[in-house]
Amino acid sequence: MTDTTDTTLRKVPATAPVEEILSVFRKDGGVIIEGLLTADQIERFNAEIEPKLRAMAPGGKHSDELVAEFHGANTKRLTNMITLSETYRTKIVDHDLVHALCDAIFLEESGTYWMTSSQLIEIGPGNRAQFLHRDLESWPPFVTLGPSGPEAVANFLIALTDFTEENGATRVIPGSNHWEDFTDRGEPEQTIPAVMNAGDALLFSGKTVHGGGANVTSDQYRRGLAFAMSPGYLVGEEAFPLMVDLELVKTLPERIQRLLGFRSQYPIGSPGIWTVDVADVADYLGL
Repeated sequence: MTDTTDTTLRKVPATAPVEEILSVFRKDGGVIIEGLLTADQIERFNAEIEPKLRAMAPGGKHSDELVAEFHGANTKRLTNMITLSETYRTKIVDHDLVHALCDAIFLEESGTYWMTSSQLIEIGPGNRAQFLHRDLESWPPFVTLGPSGPEAVANFLIALTDFTEENGATRVIPGSNHWEDFTDRGEPEQTIPAVMNAGDALLFSGKTVHGGGANVTSDQYRRGLAFAMSPGYLVGEEAFPLMVDLELVKTLPERIQRLLGFRSQYPIGSPGIWTVDVADVADYLGL
């Protein structure tokens, strides 16, 4: 087991300078950004996705039992937020602070980035704790590279209800982004809960050990919105260009079109990837 001396997740207001937020992110592997969303934005977003969420049955749908357990027996995971929520596509994922942070995390190191996943996660009563993991494990070479490797994922987890230790607040091991051995996922006893008010966001690195907490309440539902960014040279978890209707895409700001993959990627040193006849995907689609 690897020791960590960090025992808290530090909190920074959304009005703080980008570099102040990132200094905590880089040292601890995660930082709580207080007040990223307003109460009105949360209310409107929840109203937009509520019918679809209520129609869902809880529980992992994957054929692999281990993956289904990872997704949670009494957890709902709703995807394709871009299509389902106007508030999400115009106010949340297009938030200036989100883009400023991602620009600072990825552009100098990778040259380009896009969204790898986006889903609403609602943990219901009695759901067991998720097993600990690092998000970069989806791309195995980054496990081998360890702390010296490039940033593979920057994940935003926004609390849409208050996150408490009892209702399943995500648990994090601060400082685990600096461990030498990324096959070491630590132990539950090393984790601390990301306790947040609705509207706060946890920004954490793909190098950081974390997992959804156990919901030990009898009647509370812990609802969060997670969306993650990765360098443009990595294949994303979700295939947004196959999920989001092109006519809707045409109404979106250019930077959201780019995040979703409706443009080519230009990693440092590359003439371009994700192209059509060596031309940019955006040009091919008339965007």
